[in-house]
Amino acid sequence: MVERVEATPLALKLIDELKREHGAIMFHQSGGCCDNSAANCYLPTDLTIGAYDVLLGYIGGVPFYIGKSQYEYWKHTKLIIDVTEGQGGTFSLEGPSGRAFLTRSRLFTDEEWSHVEPLARRDLA
Repeated sequence: MVERVEATPLALKLIDELKREHGAIMFHQSGGCCDNSAANCYLPTDLTIGAYDVLLGYIGGVPFYIGKSQYEYWKHTKLIIDVTEGQGGTFSLEGPSGRAFLTRSRLFTDEEWSHVEPLARRDLA
C-alpha cells in the first residue's frame, strides 16, 4: 500500500524529540487562517478530533489528521512533512525549537493511486 502522508528524516527526528519531551502527540492540518494551513503538532488533549477530521495516516508512529474539506482538496496528493528553520505555526509544539514543520506535496502517480492506503469508513463519512 502507498501511504497518503510521510515524513522526511528531519521531520522524524523532530517528532522523536517532541515525543520524548511531551509524550503522546498528534498532527492536524486544517487549512484555517490561524494555523496557516501547515501541519501543526499538538498534545492529544489540546485539540478535539471531530466528525469533519480525517485520519490520513501515521508519521513516526503519530496520528496525522486533516480537515475533511482539506482532504477533499488534497486527496490525490501525497503529503510529505518536512522541517525548516524558523518560526512555525502559532499553536504547534515545535515552535520554541526554532524549527517548523512544513508540508510539501506532490500528486500521486496513476500507479501509486491504484495502491493508496484506503481510509477507514468513519473517515469517509
